[in-house]
Amino acid sequence: MLSDPTLTSRAEDGRHVPLLVWHADVPLRSISSGPLGGGIGLRRWVLNATVPMSYDREDPAAHLASLAAELALDGPGVGLLTGVDVTEVVARTDTGVRAWATVGLGLPVPAAAPTPTALAQRVGTVNIVVYVPARLADSALVNAVATSTEAKTQAITELGLPGTGTPTDAVTVLCPVGGPEAAYGGPRSTWGAPLARAVHAAVLAGGARPVVPWSEQLGSAKSTRSAVVGGFNDR
Repeated sequence: MLSDPTLTSRAEDGRHVPLLVWHADVPLRSISSGPLGGGIGLRRWVLNATVPMSYDREDPAAHLASLAAELALDGPGVGLLTGVDVTEVVARTDTGVRAWATVGLGLPVPAAAPTPTALAQRVGTVNIVVYVPARLADSALVNAVATSTEAKTQAITELGLPGTGTPTDAVTVLCPVGGPEAAYGGPRSTWGAPLARAVHAAVLAGGARPVVPWSEQLGSAKSTRSAVVGGFNDR
């Protein structure tokens, strides 16, 4: 089982920068496009870290590994980065599937745009974390990532934005190691259908409100106290 995320922070340049951490009681099967812990494997935690819009490190995996070490996160995990204030995470649940999204849509682009879109200093990352309460086959895990992405794109379209996502979006899907194996994760499958609905609802809710990059928010000395935030925005 994957826990609700815990909100904590790290000190950086005199500011308290927020982080979300999900813990697993036992290792979970995972598929992720995150810079740390990407691919398919067993994972014990997920970390979603806010960074300033000026972030330009060329070693995001090493950076995330150091953040995980500072938080005493043991074993293999997944690490994600975003310019969004992760305290604005949106959670949705559907038929046992749980989805969390931090939604920055300041830079939506069509995936197959004929020419590169000029980069801008606008918050533009959608990080999605999903827990499915059934073992998914490798093929179903891959399909679940596609389904999550389709649901995200549906929400972006309904928000009236001219893109299919942003250049830095990431998806992580986790499920138990044991139990009967589900072969499919498509949007009409047993687990893919509620996954699609939960992700769609989370991204739609997160994208419907103004999102200011964390590094541009008022109160540069803003501090974040440790808290459980799984129920925040879960409505």
